[in-house]
Amino acid sequence: MSFLKEIERRRTFGIISHPDAGKTTLTEKLLLFGGAIQEAGAVKNNKIKKGATSDFMEIERQRGISVATSVLAFIYKDKKINILDTPGHKDFAEDTFRTLTAVDSVIVVIDVAKGVEEQTEKLVEVCRMRNIPMLVFINKLDREGKDAFDLLDEVEQKLGLRVTPMSFPIGMGYDFKGIYNIYDKRLNIFSGDNKQNISAGIEFNDISNPKLDEVVGEKAAETLREELELIYEVYPKFDNTEYLEGKLQPVFFGSALNNFGVKELLDAFIEIAPKPQPKKAEERWVDSKEEKLTGFVFKIHANMDPKHRDRLAFIKIVSGTFKRNAPYLHVRNGKKVKFSSPNTFFAEKKEIVDESFPGDIVGLHDTGNFKIGDTLTEGEHLNFKGIPSFSPEHFRYVNNADPMKSKQLSKGLDQLMDEGVAQLFTLDMNGRKIIGTVGALQYEVIQYRLEHEYGAKCSYENIHVHKACWVEAEDTKNEEFKEFKRVKQRYLAKDKQGQLVFLADSSFTIQMTQSKYPTVKLHFTSEFQ
Repeated sequence: MSFLKEIERRRTFGIISHPDAGKTTLTEKLLLFGGAIQEAGAVKNNKIKKGATSDFMEIERQRGISVATSVLAFIYKDKKINILDTPGHKDFAEDTFRTLTAVDSVIVVIDVAKGVEEQTEKLVEVCRMRNIPMLVFINKLDREGKDAFDLLDEVEQKLGLRVTPMSFPIGMGYDFKGIYNIYDKRLNIFSGDNKQNISAGIEFNDISNPKLDEVVGEKAAETLREELELIYEVYPKFDNTEYLEGKLQPVFFGSALNNFGVKELLDAFIEIAPKPQPKKAEERWVDSKEEKLTGFVFKIHANMDPKHRDRLAFIKIVSGTFKRNAPYLHVRNGKKVKFSSPNTFFAEKKEIVDESFPGDIVGLHDTGNFKIGDTLTEGEHLNFKGIPSFSPEHFRYVNNADPMKSKQLSKGLDQLMDEGVAQLFTLDMNGRKIIGTVGALQYEVIQYRLEHEYGAKCSYENIHVHKACWVEAEDTKNEEFKEFKRVKQRYLAKDKQGQLVFLADSSFTIQMTQSKYPTVKLHFTSEFQ
């Protein structure tokens, strides 16, 4: 198959939502349709130790939440689909933000009963900033929930989206009869027992046909006709160009747990979703159809398999063909590197791959050379933008709880921080280490992983820090900067990259510092170059 054909058939997307909206279940069902798994793991049922396919870290299985982005690939209708299932929990939002740099489109999952929740708003905001095409899936229709029109209004108002329904529910909860698929004019009837069996649906080009009354009942048929009339009047028609530009968001309804509406979502998705897109580097735009390889690291995962201590760098291929054993330039190090066993993924199952194409995610075994944001090319010096570190919300001193294991502790901290699980700051004054995280749950994950993966124990101690501010000085030699360093020395630290960071104890301190030292700029993300 030709290079351009391979690009045409790639679809790389992320699934985002608030915790518990059914994101992991939807991922599983998409895999089920792709024939990639035979049976879905009961995600919430801990009696069944299978767990969800995409939740493969021990701590995820225990808690029933996803804490790391997992990468899953499968073929459906001759399209190669790469799904990045992201954590919904806000404590792991930074992993999700970074993952969004590697996707070409996004499916936003919303719970029919809870509607738009806070975490969804934040994630959609990031997608809107980057103009990522979004598709909305309103889930759990077999439960009692909000009215479909109210939900559409909420999505428009809270998320600032412009929506167009592509399918519409007939009833909801106990009265849920099925879904009318506006996109390809089909009717899917719901029977509660079809969790594993998919109904093919009945074609209905003309909803005024009396046969509809026979199938769903007179009352439900009448309501559906009225609602569809309203939809055609109120909402814009679906326009693929507007969707691809991020100006229009199609909405699907369904119940992922009951396999309902998922096939319609997937069928429409592979038809309308974007193929691999051009990406902006600092130097220029890189088109996916270019023949020379470019790619960037958006995630690092230590200990994919704890028995082997392996560390994987996840690379998104932007252009060209990635070939096994070919030499590529690691731009930051300026060295040529070869990879004898690049992997593609199916949750934790990995397969060695000989070549990969734009849109694909490749896992490279890494001994510590890669950092998040690193670029691989065939020789050109490129740096892809948009992978920042955000200021953490929580800060704690980290102490070694077992003096005999200090080597293991520093190695463990080093590798986990490379993963982007959290950020490590070392105080200039006394060298004490501080861990900053987006959410408090991260501390448990770090402690658990240090003990179980590195054999090291740590304890934490509170420290009062409001925000980490990356310091940029107009002139490091001027008196103002020297005075800033002298006065604030107790609060100055270095991050893992050696950048100077000011750990401010309140927003008032930040304001006062900025007005007192105007040539010293403070940034809340590390990517200010």
